[in-house]
Amino acid sequence: MSVGLGPTGRGERAALSTAALSSAAPVARRAWSAVGAFAAIRALGLLALVLWSRANDKDAHAVLSARWDSLWYVRVVESGYDFTLTAPDGRVLSDLAFFPLLPWLEQALAAVTPLGPGDAGLLVSAVAGPLAAWALYLTGHHLHGHRAGLLLAAVWAAVPVGIVQSMAYSEALFTALAAWALYAVLRRRWVEAGLLASLAGLTRPVGLAVAAALWAGAVVEARRTRRVDARLLTGAVLAPLGAAGYVLWVGARRGSVFGYLHVQAEWGNGFDGGLAYGKFIVDHLGGWPVVLAGLGMLAGTALALWAYGACVRGGQPLPLLVYTGIVMALALCSSGYFGSKPRLLLPAFPLLLPVAVALSRMRGVGAVGVVGALSVASAVYGAAWLNGSGPP
Repeated sequence: MSVGLGPTGRGERAALSTAALSSAAPVARRAWSAVGAFAAIRALGLLALVLWSRANDKDAHAVLSARWDSLWYVRVVESGYDFTLTAPDGRVLSDLAFFPLLPWLEQALAAVTPLGPGDAGLLVSAVAGPLAAWALYLTGHHLHGHRAGLLLAAVWAAVPVGIVQSMAYSEALFTALAAWALYAVLRRRWVEAGLLASLAGLTRPVGLAVAAALWAGAVVEARRTRRVDARLLTGAVLAPLGAAGYVLWVGARRGSVFGYLHVQAEWGNGFDGGLAYGKFIVDHLGGWPVVLAGLGMLAGTALALWAYGACVRGGQPLPLLVYTGIVMALALCSSGYFGSKPRLLLPAFPLLLPVAVALSRMRGVGAVGVVGALSVASAVYGAAWLNGSGPP
C-alpha cells in the first residue's frame, strides 16, 4: 500500500507525472464541467422532491429547511445554546450537540439578507455543494485525471441520500471544507489545510478526522524531507483547534472536560465498536417487511467496507485513508440513530474514488448511462425518503 501524497499516492515518482505538472488554469476551467454535472443531478433531485411532495400534499420547502436537525440549527440562531427538549422516552436533548459553524453562517446571512435562518441554511448548502464538487473534481483529477475527477463529483451527487446535500443540514458545508482541506494536504499547502480543517472541526464532530488526515500527511512529508518546516507545523497546530475549542467550551458549560460526550450520551449516541448497530441489523432480519430494512443496512455496510478495502488496495494516499477510516468508524460504530448511518457516511467521498476510476475507464456512453441511472434512482429515493421517515 502506498502512503504518499502524490497524484497516484506513490510519492515523488508519481508527483512528477504530467497531470501533476499541468497548469492550474486549465484544470480550474475543466472543473466547471464537474460543478455543472453536480448541479444538474441535484436539480433533478429537487424536482423529484417538489413533484412527490405536491402529490402528497406536503411542502418541499419545509421538508428541506424546517424539519429534523434544521430546526435545531434555527433554534441556536434564535436563542443561542440554551435549548433542551425532553423526549417521550425521558431523554433530555440539548442543542449543545450541534456544532456552531452552520448556525453562525445562518445568523450572519439572516442579518444581511431578507432570509430567515432556515432559508439561510438552504443558501449555505446551495453554495457549499458546488464547492464540494469542485474540490472532489480537483482531488480526482490530481490522483487519476480529468474523467475520474468529473465522475467522482457526479457520483457523489447521485448517492441515494444525496438530497441531504440540498437541505439546511451541515453535511454539504462539512464536506466542502473537508474536501478542500484534503486537497490542500495532497498539494502540501499546510497552512491552508490547517485553517480549513479547523473550520471543518467547527461544523461537525467528525471534523477531527480532517485534522488526523493532515497529521498523517505531515508525518509522510516529514519522513520524505527529513525535516519539519514552519508551514507544516503551523498547519498541524491549527487543524484541531476548531473541534477542540467547541468541545472544551461545552465542557466548561457542563462543568466537566467530558461534557460534550455527556451531551451525546443524552441523545443516545456513544462509541461501542458497532455492537448496538450490529444488534439493530440482526433484529431487523427476522420478519416481513422489516427484513428488507435489515438486508438493506447489511448490504450497505458491507458495500462501504468493501469500498474502503478497494481504496486501500488501490493505493490511495494515506491522508485520504485516515480521513475515510475515521468517518466510517464514527458512523458505523456509534450506538444510536441507526437510520442516520447513510447520511453520516456522506462526507466519506474517497469511498467513491474506486467507482469513479472504474467508470472513467468505460468507453462510449457507458459511464453517462450509469451516472444517469444513479441520478434518477437517487432523485426518486430522496423524494420518497423525505416525504416518509426522512433523516433523523
